[in-house]
Amino acid sequence: MGVGGEDPDFTPVELLLAAIAGCSALDVEALTRKRSDSTVFDVSVEGSKVRDDGGNHMTGLRVSFDVTFPDGPEGDAAREFLPRAIAMSRDRLCTVSRTVQLGAEVAYDGTEA
Repeated sequence: MGVGGEDPDFTPVELLLAAIAGCSALDVEALTRKRSDSTVFDVSVEGSKVRDDGGNHMTGLRVSFDVTFPDGPEGDAAREFLPRAIAMSRDRLCTVSRTVQLGAEVAYDGTEA
């Protein structure tokens, strides 16, 4: 499941995937840009929506980066740093994916109309 079907409106699950991709992309781009601007920067997120004893949820979430840097010393430095930048986003920087990874209590409140 990914973002970008024929329907112009995002589903809530697509918004979750887009939030993960956007958050991680901003982290990685900011970290690598200190070394070199990229010539290609694409991020995709996929996962499976399942219904089981735990209720509806996503499994197998995977964030994939396709990043290209120009030839030369700056591009080489950015290429070398890219895996570390991705790990930094995954392990501590991206609030969205960190919240999903660690889990967070969600309180629901409602009033009768």
